[in-house]
Amino acid sequence: MKELLDLFLTFARMGAVTFGGGYAMLPILQREVVEKRHWVTNEELTDYYAIGQCTPGIIAVNTATFIGNKQRGVAGGIAATLGIVFPSLVIISVITAFISNFAELAVVRNAFAGIRVCVFVLILNAVIKLSKSSVKDTLTLIICLLVLAGAVILDVSPIVFVVAAGIIGIVAKVLIHKDQAGSTEQEEEEVRS
Repeated sequence: MKELLDLFLTFARMGAVTFGGGYAMLPILQREVVEKRHWVTNEELTDYYAIGQCTPGIIAVNTATFIGNKQRGVAGGIAATLGIVFPSLVIISVITAFISNFAELAVVRNAFAGIRVCVFVLILNAVIKLSKSSVKDTLTLIICLLVLAGAVILDVSPIVFVVAAGIIGIVAKVLIHKDQAGSTEQEEEEVRS
C-alpha cells in the first residue's frame, strides 16, 4: 500500500506543476522517475511517450499509467493515473467555481505568455537529453532527421511518424541482420577454401 501511495503522490506532485500538456511534463518525468527514483530508464520513458502518442488519451496520463503498471501492476497503473489527473481536476474545479471569464483576465494572459516560453525551454531541454539515449547510430540519426523534416513540412498526425519510424527501424534492422549473416557465411566459406 505504501508503494501505491508513493506512486500516487509522486504523480500528483508532477500533475500539480505541469503546464503545457504532456510534452511539458517530459523534463519533470525524466527528473522524478528516471534520475531520482530509477523507476524507468531514459529509453523506457521514450518508448512510453511514443506509445502514449499512439494510444487514445492524454500522453501524460498514458505515460503515468505505463510507469505505474511497470512498478506495481494494474494497481500501480491506477494509482499513477489518479495521481496525475487529481491536481488538474481540483484546480479546474476551483477555477470554474469561483472565477468567471478566467482566461480574459490580464494577469492570466500575461502568466500564460511567460509559461509558454518556459514550457518551450523545458521541452527543448528534455529533447536534447533524450536525443543522447535515442540517436545512437547512423540509422537512428537518419530516422530522426526524416521525422523532423516530415513534421516540419507535413501536416499529419504524430501517429503516422511513430508508425513509419517503427517500420523503418524494423526493415532496416532486418536488412542489416541479413547482410551481416551473409557476410559471416561468406567469411566461413573463404576460411574453408
